Amino acid sequence: MHDSPIIELGGLNIDLSAVLMLTVTVLFVFILVRLCVRNLSVENPSKVQNFMEWVVEFVQNIVASAMPLSKGKPYITLGLTLILFIFVSNMLGLPFSIISEHDEPASVFGHVIEATRSLGNGEHSEILWWKSPTADISITAGLAIIIFILMNYLGLRYNRKHYLKHYIEPFPVFLPLNIIENLAKPIALAIRLFANIFAGEILISTILKMGWYGIPAMMAWQGFSIFVGALQAFIFTILSMVYIAQTTIHEEY
Repeated sequence: MHDSPIIELGGLNIDLSAVLMLTVTVLFVFILVRLCVRNLSVENPSKVQNFMEWVVEFVQNIVASAMPLSKGKPYITLGLTLILFIFVSNMLGLPFSIISEHDEPASVFGHVIEATRSLGNGEHSEILWWKSPTADISITAGLAIIIFILMNYLGLRYNRKHYLKHYIEPFPVFLPLNIIENLAKPIALAIRLFANIFAGEILISTILKMGWYGIPAMMAWQGFSIFVGALQAFIFTILSMVYIAQTTIHEEY
């Protein structure tokens, strides 16, 4: 296992690799979207424009599967942001990794990297700088918490009576269970995404230790990892839409 480049700043432990990869992901998604919507044309759309239209339509179908599209239109942008951000994040750790080796304490901007602070007597540390952001539980937890706060806020704003009532259904005695169910949703979102991507990167690092003999396995696994990364982005997005629909939409019987 490789260490993370963690520094202490203002009493907080900051993972520099997470900050770096989040920045790369945001820039990549922004540039990708800008390229796709540049020079829009109805008569002669470009290939990238057709690609983005397909992605938007795909996300629209995800939203429509969770709630009536008439009520779900405001969430299409959210779904598009989630699926693009998570998919790109999942893919970044596949092509390569950047690892630095240290035999003595190293610092960044005057702050010592925690994993190297006590190095000495021939010890060394390998610092991983380039990885999939979603292979970090703090990143996936952050995404899940955003969805958790959003779905409860929207429930209170647009469906307050029925949102609060569902906590005591079918009987008031179920209140603790319904609260636990609500709190379990972001935990499940975070752990599912993190576990799948982290496990994939662990397997990649294991295959790399096989040297040349691991090349066929690496090619096969990276191809499968693209499928897993896309699937996890889809699952996170559709579950987010389902959770929002559950809190904001009341079905009349």
